[in-house]
Amino acid sequence: MFVAMNRFRINEGQEEAFEEVWRNRQSRLADVPGFESFHLLKGAFDEESRTTLYASHTIWHSEAHFSDWTRSEHFRAAHRNAGDNRGMYAGHPVFEGFTAVLSE
Repeated sequence: MFVAMNRFRINEGQEEAFEEVWRNRQSRLADVPGFESFHLLKGAFDEESRTTLYASHTIWHSEAHFSDWTRSEHFRAAHRNAGDNRGMYAGHPVFEGFTAVLSE
């Protein structure tokens, strides 16, 4: 199993708009070989930076399946308009990938 996460810092007041972008996207993940599940997670509001932490969380059968997706037309289509909402973000997303070493 491979878990792919992107962490986003969203500017105060932009949280609902950010969530709407995700709700209204045309996801094609279910059509991608090796894809298992997706979650958008909302974290805490940071008083100092005036941002809310979010993470997109996808589970893949393997890291190879995830890598194949990142080179696919599905990936390009999913990220085509990513720059349209720059005012929401306090910086660039931060990617983190994890390979399962223990599962129960």
